[in-house]
Amino acid sequence: MALPFMTKHKGFPGRLPSTDFQFTIRRPNKSGATPLIARERYADRRPADRRADVGFMKCLWEYFGDQPFERGNLDAGRLSWLFGREVVAAEDPFDPESYEALLRIDVDRARAAFPDVFEG
Repeated sequence: MALPFMTKHKGFPGRLPSTDFQFTIRRPNKSGATPLIARERYADRRPADRRADVGFMKCLWEYFGDQPFERGNLDAGRLSWLFGREVVAAEDPFDPESYEALLRIDVDRARAAFPDVFEG
């Protein structure tokens, strides 16, 4: 059985430096992409988890800017913390279980949630 196609975003950091917070995956899942879901970010999340969100958003912004991008090898778990708020579907219909699904940063919502990423 052939693995599903998955774009690899060359140069995108694999993880938050000096942590185990993963930003990308190495290879596609044999049974297909893990579905993206909108995970609720509660105010009492650990500071390390919040730093991972900021670091991931910073990488997304530096790599893609305001342009649509393919999900590809971006980690579904990490994307799900931003999905439906700062990262939204860039196509209709949207398939949350596709490596080829197009996403984009909702710049206004991302600026409000992560002002440090967008200053300067």
